[in-house]
Amino acid sequence: MSKLKIGIIGAGRMGVTHHCITNTHPNAQVVATADPSIVMNKMLSKYAGVETYKDYAAMLAKQPLDAVLVCTPPALNYDILKAVHAKGLHAFVEKPFTLSPVLGAELAGLFDGAGLVNQVGYVNRFNDVFGKTKSLIEDGVIGKLVRFRTEMFSSTIIREQEEEGWRASHANGGGAMYEMASHAIDLVNYLFGAPDKISGTCLTPVFSKNVEDIVAGSFRYRSGVTGSIYVNWSDQSFRKPTNKIEVFGTGGKILADQHGMKIYLTEASPKHGYEKGWNQVYITDVFSNVPFYLRGIEFTAQLYHFIDTIVAGGGKTRCNFADGTAALGVIDAMFQDNKELQGELA
Repeated sequence: MSKLKIGIIGAGRMGVTHHCITNTHPNAQVVATADPSIVMNKMLSKYAGVETYKDYAAMLAKQPLDAVLVCTPPALNYDILKAVHAKGLHAFVEKPFTLSPVLGAELAGLFDGAGLVNQVGYVNRFNDVFGKTKSLIEDGVIGKLVRFRTEMFSSTIIREQEEEGWRASHANGGGAMYEMASHAIDLVNYLFGAPDKISGTCLTPVFSKNVEDIVAGSFRYRSGVTGSIYVNWSDQSFRKPTNKIEVFGTGGKILADQHGMKIYLTEASPKHGYEKGWNQVYITDVFSNVPFYLRGIEFTAQLYHFIDTIVAGGGKTRCNFADGTAALGVIDAMFQDNKELQGELA
């Protein structure tokens, strides 16, 4: 079969990452990119051999494509995706997809209605440890689910920030909520479903002037399950971004991050090969191999999943636009909860 022709909109860090991964797939090839940077366009044209455009509209108008990878600031994504849909192209979009659950739902309806494959880049869904965590919860290995705690840390913002740049305002998709907590929120939705009630949201600036650097809050479910979220991207004790989750049940608990997990059981689980007490599981015990490694197995796995779904003739991806919209719904509710709490203190 002929290779899928892929265009990339946005040739920043994630655009280049996806460019490299896509070209390792036997059924796909990046043939064009769109980015306003003259320097980047010259480099991609010279060294990657692709057609380059200064704006996405020109690329969509002139370049025959099967799918696009959208790697632009989220405030731009709605207009871009409307144009991509109008051209009948499949779309992979970096999180958080858009900045509104209303716009997200509209886009999900448009792409699903047209039978176009759509996916949001919530990469935790393709991490093998978190996948194992999900299967163990669903199998009831730790008994009835009672409570969870999700945490994410990085040293992304560790000095005073200027008020310029798209990351400096919520209107452009900046701040720890959109940039980082969205990953932890989507992981909660993936493992437990979207919370029924959000409370106690606290958005705290540390070095940023107009956006939060710390996100904290509580989640409640009608089932009685409760949980909490704490995300801090100004913590210098973490060299690389780290996502942790603790899940407590009536029969034990799971402590997991991207690299491994510890499982404590009150009774042995011969079916799963776990003993009573503590069990250690490393990423090497559960990983699914990929032919090309860049930044992590999950980054290749998610793009291959998108391409393979198109090659297979379409269908729902592991994180489609509806899933991205669900994460935006939680984000929207946390912003509103924080606003109301601030109003009570004013």
